[in-house]
Amino acid sequence: MTPAVTQLEKAGIAFTLADYEHDPRTPAFGEEAARALGLSPDEVFKTLLARLDDGRLAVAIVPVSHQLDLKALARAAGARRATMAEAEEAQRATGYMVGGISPLGQKRRLPTFLDASAEGLPAIHVSGGRRGLEIRLAPADLARLTGARLAPLTRR
Repeated sequence: MTPAVTQLEKAGIAFTLADYEHDPRTPAFGEEAARALGLSPDEVFKTLLARLDDGRLAVAIVPVSHQLDLKALARAAGARRATMAEAEEAQRATGYMVGGISPLGQKRRLPTFLDASAEGLPAIHVSGGRRGLEIRLAPADLARLTGARLAPLTRR
């Protein structure tokens, strides 16, 4: 199994897994997961990495129905600016391939921010650590395991 699933099992967190057939031609991984699993794009969250102007990497977990607001992420992280991390840099830092980056079980613990919209949901779906695998869990459990802080991070 993936490091994300291993972390959840070790922590004794309640979760479920959902597999779907990933289409390698699909550029929008989160939207593909929502469609394939018949879920609302508001409850499927993507994991994005950004480089802050002070040199740190930060993780943003946002609904696939929205775009990450880099200014909002920078504010939440106490930085002035943020830019999207390069794919290779994100893969090196997390140990996961783009399209399968999970906020759980990453190689290094990075400052993590969860969009505030998750707070009102009983459960959300995040990548399970590979393309075609989603994890359903309570947002509070995700925040606790990743050390995520809740903050408004998105724009439509």
